[in-house]
Amino acid sequence: MHGDEAMANNLRTPARGNVPWRTIGWGGAVALLIAPFIAMQFTPEMNWGAEDFLFVAVVLATLGGLAELGVRASPRWDYRAGFLLALVCACLVIWVNVAVGIVGSDDNPNNASFFWALGVAVVGAAISRLRAAGMSLTMLATAIALIAALFIAQTGPTDEPWVPAMREAIGTSFFALIFLASAGLFRRAARAG
Repeated sequence: MHGDEAMANNLRTPARGNVPWRTIGWGGAVALLIAPFIAMQFTPEMNWGAEDFLFVAVVLATLGGLAELGVRASPRWDYRAGFLLALVCACLVIWVNVAVGIVGSDDNPNNASFFWALGVAVVGAAISRLRAAGMSLTMLATAIALIAALFIAQTGPTDEPWVPAMREAIGTSFFALIFLASAGLFRRAARAG
């Protein structure tokens, strides 16, 4: 049995004593989707409509599918950790940007530059065909693109009278550091071969 086939078998049916990560991951996604429904039964403040549940289901399915892609792309733990770290960080950037906005409020049009920065990750992953060396460079470029997005967003007009530039710089630097850590993990996987 080839290495790729063995890895695919391990993902489908865990060996005795192994943790069934797929079951835990997808089960956790279902639990996250059910939690708001349960909360709605106990508090009127939780008032989701069908479109809210559909949106969250699509987001969770997309994340789960991308996580599966990353796990299947390489059997190496450092590659998988780098992929999952980048995926989680991208989700955090999107979530913060949509919820409150990274620069100014969530309605500030300058926040669109952060989505363009994440586009670097998507395009780089496609060009590198998810190979570790290319993914390392892609995550480095994504970290740089986030810092550039912050600079672009802060130099543009703002919808708030006072923009807390230091808080925004710290937050964006935190995201950039996570992408740099991901780049380091991919680089380690590439060197190992």
